Amino acid sequence: MVTDPISDLLVRLRNGFRRHHDVVTVPASKLKREVLRVLQAEGYIQGIDSGTEDGHPVLKVQLRYVGEGQPMITGMQRVSKPGRRVYVGTKDIPRVRNGIGMAILSTSKGIMTDQASRKAGLGGEVLCSIW
Repeated sequence: MVTDPISDLLVRLRNGFRRHHDVVTVPASKLKREVLRVLQAEGYIQGIDSGTEDGHPVLKVQLRYVGEGQPMITGMQRVSKPGRRVYVGTKDIPRVRNGIGMAILSTSKGIMTDQASRKAGLGGEVLCSIW
């Protein structure tokens, strides 16, 4: 049983990039699918496919590399954890690497990036930072 599914997702992506895998398999959930949808929309990963493995639903994430095998994602950090939730208002949304990276937030309108959250005027829980 995984107590922090978002952290598990980030670790699997990080390990996949470090080992230069083309596809990483993660257990499926709606929250993970939405986080991956945001990463795909921002160009950090190539695609997401659904499937089953041993009778359990999984998400197959196609990783994206640039140049000579350099991973598109160079760093990830889990911000809000099960033991310490981090909520921010509209004015306190963090800027990751001075705008080069992005924060992923869980808002009342769904999972979105820091820029989309600022534009919509919504605060929420800061799930993670990606750069």
